[in-house]
Formats: sequence, structure tokens, C-alpha cells
Amino acid sequence: MPIKVGRVPYLEAEPFYFDMARRGIELRDTTPRQLGDALANGELDAGPAHLADVFRLEADFEPVSGFCFATLNRAVSVCLYSQHPLEELDGVTVGVSDEDVTAAKLLEVLLRQKYGVAPGEFVPRPGDVNRPDESFDAFLLIGNRALRRRRGVRGFAHRIDLGEEWVRWTNLPFVFNRWVMRKDLEHREKALLEDALYVGLEEGVDGLYHLNEPRDELLMLPRDVVEYVQGIRYYVGRSEQQAINRFRECLEQLGA
Repeated sequence: MPIKVGRVPYLEAEPFYFDMARRGIELRDTTPRQLGDALANGELDAGPAHLADVFRLEADFEPVSGFCFATLNRAVSVCLYSQHPLEELDGVTVGVSDEDVTAAKLLEVLLRQKYGVAPGEFVPRPGDVNRPDESFDAFLLIGNRALRRRRGVRGFAHRIDLGEEWVRWTNLPFVFNRWVMRKDLEHREKALLEDALYVGLEEGVDGLYHLNEPRDELLMLPRDVVEYVQGIRYYVGRSEQQAINRFRECLEQLGA
């Protein structure tokens, strides 16, 4: 049986999958929210789980080496679009992407613990980037939807990069997801997946640096893609581990 891996179709995740199909790894398209549930119920063996799901699943899953998606200064692909500054969102209902897991938790941490603001309800929304829902005073976009709207959304004066907010608060990067795999996979399967990820980061990231055509679906020129990738860390180092530990502590304080 081939390893079943969740494929999240976001720009920043593309390098990871560069060499997997060739190695016989079965890829299944999924959103971050669906990925965590698919790992938990046995539909998938591995994938780039969002950090909140990494904590939830750690009894049965282990990290694949140190592979991750972390942002060093700005996330760009995780943003809140708001009619008001963060410190004025007390009691406000916030629309959150129906694909999301960790970003909503990060937003709640920032509002409650950095700004002392008690937000109202977090309501899942489809998040059609071409038709923002103006019934919300603020809404959250992640992944390719946020990249496409990186210049802002008409009617929402404030575009707030959650990665940038975290860095300013903690002086640490933010780790949005980590690659995990089932602990009971055979050793050769674990080694196969780990090697595929190493090759993917070497060849796949290089491919993003050398694009010749624009990514029209993201409204990004090749130089925009390069600038975005330069702000990403794909492997957990000391500062990333400190950030993971800090975020776990923040969630525990929220009772999450």
C-alpha cells in the first residue's frame, strides 16, 4: 500500500510535493482543516498539519524531521481584513476562512493576549476573495486566497498580517504547520517520505526561484513569488522551536 499524503494546494506548499508522485506516494488534495480530520480518522498517513492539529494529534503522529512552514517577518498569506484596527475589535464578529485551523487561534491569541480585546464570535465563511462579505467588520483569509488579496480589499481599511503581528510581539518567527506522519508507519516508509521532502525543498524551492511566467491565479509576477518565498523558513531551527513552545503556552492560557 502506498503512503497516503495530504496535498494542500497553496503556493508555499508546492515544493514539498515535487518528488512524491515519482516515488509512488499517493497524494490527496485537501484543505488544512480537512487534513487534520483526515489524519485523525486514518484516511491519510502524513501531511503538513497546522500547528493546532500537531498538538491535537501528537499521541499518534510524529514530526517528519524538522519540515515546516514558518514565516520570518511577514506571513503575507495569513491576513485579517478589517474596518477597524485590532485594538478596536472588542465584541466584533469575525469571519474566518472555512479552510483554516491555526490562523484563527493565532488571531484570538493576538487579540486577547497582546491587545486585551475580547472578540465576539468567530464565524466560518466560504471566503470568496472576489466577493468579500461586508456583513463582517473583519474577516480572515489564508493561503492562495490571501496572496491574491495581498494588496488589500476595498471597504476594509486595515490589512493586518498576523505573522508580522506575532513577530512584533514575541520577536520570534511563527510556525503555521509541521509535517507529521503516523508513528506506526514502517521505517522504510518514513525514510521514503523524509527523503522525498528533502528533494522537494532542494528542487521545488529552486523551481519557484526560477519561474519564467507569472502566476496569474495569484496575481503574482515571478519577482513577487521570489519575494514571498524569501520570507519562508521550511525547517525548524532553535527560534522556530521556541515559537512552537510559545504558541502552545498561549493556547493553554486560552484554554484551547
